[in-house]
Amino acid sequence: MGLLRIMMPPKLQLLAVVAFAVAMLLLLNKVQKQEESLSKLERAFARHEVRESEQRHTLDGPRQDAALDEEEDMVIIYNRVPKTASTSFTNIAYDLCAKNKYHVLHINTTKNNPVMSLQDQVRFVKNITSWKEMKPGFYHGHISYLDFAKFGVKKKPIYINVIRDPIERLVSYYYFLRFGDDYRPGLRRRKQGDKKTFDECVAEGGSDCAPEKLWLQIPFFCGHSSECWNVGSRWAMDQAKYNLINEYFLVGVTEELEDFIMLLEAALPRFFRGATELYRTGKKSHLRKTTEKKLPTKQTIAKLQQSDIWKMENEFYEFALEQFQFIRAHAVREKDGDLYILTQNFFYEKIYPKSN
Repeated sequence: MGLLRIMMPPKLQLLAVVAFAVAMLLLLNKVQKQEESLSKLERAFARHEVRESEQRHTLDGPRQDAALDEEEDMVIIYNRVPKTASTSFTNIAYDLCAKNKYHVLHINTTKNNPVMSLQDQVRFVKNITSWKEMKPGFYHGHISYLDFAKFGVKKKPIYINVIRDPIERLVSYYYFLRFGDDYRPGLRRRKQGDKKTFDECVAEGGSDCAPEKLWLQIPFFCGHSSECWNVGSRWAMDQAKYNLINEYFLVGVTEELEDFIMLLEAALPRFFRGATELYRTGKKSHLRKTTEKKLPTKQTIAKLQQSDIWKMENEFYEFALEQFQFIRAHAVREKDGDLYILTQNFFYEKIYPKSN
């Protein structure tokens, strides 16, 4: 070879080197394609094994019954915060229950008290867990979070909720007490006849618009502990944050209610199949609005924002919003201004022991 290289003209030597390099590149490319084909084959084989496993479980009578029992045993609790679009969302559950075959139950407490007595807590937990005729069930009501684990329950219900910008929620509630809404316009409200605007109430230091009235969303998420209802408690806010992350399946915000419904439909279709389209149709029952509501001025908002209570409630709201947007970012994609739920983007491989 050395003698041949010496005898070859320089141009031929260069051509030989180029030809050798091209041959090596072609060979490497062929090896890479073979590796990619092998990887695709392994994935296809893994998916085939998963399908075979699922078919075996489907053909297995007792296991099939167990899977159905698990789905039918599902209970959702929506401990709704007042004036957060809770009625609008709940009406969707009512509209879907017959079609999707589940039960909806309204938890109506005396004087709308969100805190249950100890004996009522025990009764409620027993109802939720043992009332098989009402499963699968969707329970909703203005009650604070209740930890089922401390009652010795093995399978806890799924908690969901929606919260709202604190000042917007208070303004909506203020006018709701005076003028009602378009859902039941003929119903007489507790403050009916009081024509004072929210701005006038804040300027005069009225009790219905006092900063203490902002203290509501944190207690609802905190629970039944006495400290939860101590206005301005840092412990209560920390507990509310902990529960939101660890005990709630999903918490949405009023301002992005459609996205909240879309995520629920994708994750819990047993209950929410068809919910997004139902919401988008714009039925009146899904668009409940407080009547005679006047937006507060910047001066009014600035005055309320000086309160430590607003700062804590707003911190909790921002915390919930950030968590919701994080979940949404990992569950949907945006195209041409519309959101689409992501398809399954994981698979199983290297499944052992190998099936015969």
